[in-house]
Amino acid sequence: MDLKLSQCFVAVDDHDKALAFYRDVLGLEVRNDVGFEGMRWVALGSPLQPDVEIVLEPPDASPDASPADKRAMVELLAKGILRGVIFTTTDCDALYERVRTSGAEVLQEPTDQPWGARDCAFRDPAGNLLRFKERPAV
Repeated sequence: MDLKLSQCFVAVDDHDKALAFYRDVLGLEVRNDVGFEGMRWVALGSPLQPDVEIVLEPPDASPDASPADKRAMVELLAKGILRGVIFTTTDCDALYERVRTSGAEVLQEPTDQPWGARDCAFRDPAGNLLRFKERPAV
C-alpha cells in the first residue's frame, strides 16, 4: 500500500496574521489561497516537502458541523486549546531565536528531552500549539 500524508488543517481566526507568521517567520511557501462563500483557505508548505501542505482554514469551516459545533470550534480556538503541528528542524536553537524575535508567544525554550530530541514550543497568532523538534545526531 502506498500511503503518504498530503494535507493537514489548522484553524486560524485571522488569515493575514497567520500567513505573515507561517510564510514570513517560518519560511513556508504559499501554494494556494482560495476564497469561497466568505471563507478563506491558504495552503502552505516547506520547499523541502513539495507534496505536504498545511491548510489554514476558518475554525467554523466544516460544512457538516451544526451551528453550535461551529461556535464551539471558534471558542476552543480562542482559548488556545486546539492541537497544532510539530515540525522538525536541523537547528532548534536558531529557529527558536527567529520565532521568538517575531513576537510569537513562547511556551517552551529549547530543551533536551529524555527521548533524545531537542525541542521548543510556541503559539501561532491564532493560539495553536507549534512544536519544533531537532532530532538527535545518530
